[in-house]
Amino acid sequence: MSNISGTGVFLMLELFASTFAWPIFDFWPLTPSLPLNTFDLYDGGGRDARVLNFFPIPVEEECLSEDKRRVGICMNTYECRIQQGKSHGPCALGFGVCCIFTTSCGEEVQNNLTYVTSPGFPNLINQSMNCSLTVKKIDPQVSQLRIDFLHFNIGQPNRRTGICDADIMEIRTGIGSLNLCGWNSGQHIYVDVDDGPITLNFRLPSSLESRMWEMRITQVGFEQRAPAGCLQYHVTPRGTLRTLNYLPNGRYLASQDHLLCVRQERGMCSISYAPCATDSFRIGPPRSTGPASNMGGLEGQVVQGEGSGTGAPVFESASRCRDRVLIPCDFEEFITPGNDGAGICDLEHCGNSLCNQSELDDEGNCRVETSATPFHIRVAFGPGEDNGLSSENNVGMCLSYEQLPCGP
Repeated sequence: MSNISGTGVFLMLELFASTFAWPIFDFWPLTPSLPLNTFDLYDGGGRDARVLNFFPIPVEEECLSEDKRRVGICMNTYECRIQQGKSHGPCALGFGVCCIFTTSCGEEVQNNLTYVTSPGFPNLINQSMNCSLTVKKIDPQVSQLRIDFLHFNIGQPNRRTGICDADIMEIRTGIGSLNLCGWNSGQHIYVDVDDGPITLNFRLPSSLESRMWEMRITQVGFEQRAPAGCLQYHVTPRGTLRTLNYLPNGRYLASQDHLLCVRQERGMCSISYAPCATDSFRIGPPRSTGPASNMGGLEGQVVQGEGSGTGAPVFESASRCRDRVLIPCDFEEFITPGNDGAGICDLEHCGNSLCNQSELDDEGNCRVETSATPFHIRVAFGPGEDNGLSSENNVGMCLSYEQLPCGP
């Protein structure tokens, strides 16, 4: 009886061997090696094997947490745990988990998508403190960090000068540094990085401020990077551009020189800008007039009464805006005055009006349109100084943009 039983087991194994491959044990080396989540079915007729994927392995792609509030990486439970992430719901048909990575003061960002929060978030910080953390590049091809400020509220800059002389967050890389303060929730920035150290340093000296932050840091490869010089890069046909620390009672930050960029969509040949509201463009004093000896080579510029202009153009000596935004013109050669004001490009904008008279529509609304590409606005705010204006004249800029289709 035992011999019969042994023979039966041997025959069953022989039959199984001719039908299935078990690559994990490699019992039959002539069988092609397969991934652990597949096996071959041979029909015995000499045809090629079919590979059936019965056990999908989660691909490390973005996923949404169960509460729909944060973005994570879909991976298996074990990988999430050993990388010190936390599971926030299933993904990949239940074969993986949406893994969320968070870090805070004194820790290190080690993943391509990580949330950086203030201590005790979402509770407010009501004490003086210093807080530093480092970012470790996950791949040599990473050339930028994208930082989304989901919540960001620390002390305001000096309301007279725009300098962050109390609370400050310094982003330092091997390429340079950027200082921020105030309220920047909903904003985002791109930061160029190299192989040098990357640190985020908070210096919060006062115990009278209430602060909180939640930032999402994404490591960006070279092929997905924002164009050179773009502090912000917007990738929708329409949206909103704001200067940093834009608030009705805020103050734009001093010492800023960067581009707010918009990706040109297919079939779109121009872009228009308009203030978000009637009082959403407040950038220091308007252009001032003065003797020709003080013009710095800008003789004959167009001078307007408010901002970049209201009323008819007046040709007289003018100085450049102290703090300004610059919207590229369609033709650079038309930046100088023409006959009777024809062909003038109003490159610089400051004061409390974005538009000059020629840029108002039939209903008197402000609208600036340009076909110059690439689409971007340059923010050029000089070193902090008291311009003598009340705070409501130093709020900054909020513009809505819309890309316009090419003509027939």
